[in-house]
Amino acid sequence: MLDIEVIEDPAAAEASLDPIRTRILRELSEPGSATQLAAKVGLPRQKVNYHLKALERHGLVELVEERRKGNVTERVLQATAASYLISPVALASVAPDPHRFSDRFSAFWLLALAGRMVQEMGKLIAGAAAARQKLATFAIDGEITFRTAADRAAFAEELGVAVTRLVDKYHDGGSGTRPSGTPAGGGRKHRLVVALHPVLKTPIKPFSAKEQDND
Repeated sequence: MLDIEVIEDPAAAEASLDPIRTRILRELSEPGSATQLAAKVGLPRQKVNYHLKALERHGLVELVEERRKGNVTERVLQATAASYLISPVALASVAPDPHRFSDRFSAFWLLALAGRMVQEMGKLIAGAAAARQKLATFAIDGEITFRTAADRAAFAEELGVAVTRLVDKYHDGGSGTRPSGTPAGGGRKHRLVVALHPVLKTPIKPFSAKEQDND
């Protein structure tokens, strides 16, 4: 099971957005059968089976084992991931394209960059999992309080200068590029995105176990 799976197929995205199926995916963070799920979500087993087949068809749940109970074979399934994200690929014709414009101070460009990151990371994670390799990434997440807008602007300016200095120091851009796009020196290109945005005044809190049971 992946920690996070990025959904690219529009039909799979549609299937995952159904409230009942979302609840089933949440419950299947641990293996379970249609009978067990029916008791948890308060639906007839036949109805649960219908949703399970749709989720399985789109690769969102997978068979863990089959148990023989008398004359019946019970199928035990599990979600393919603990959490899911829908990639902009699922909305390909209207997905934001960061190449259409570039504005360091545009919130829309920031969203376009974030969308591209979800898309690229989804493909990279899937590729690394298939190759049984670890994906080398790095991220920083934190909060900073600015006393004034001028302080925020000064911080952004200094951050930009510092990042540019580091890129100039470590970027291997002088050895040319092969037709495949790989640097001639044998290095691998990496994507660097630095973002700064206000924190939500009312943070979005995750569901607690008690809230989930009351759904």
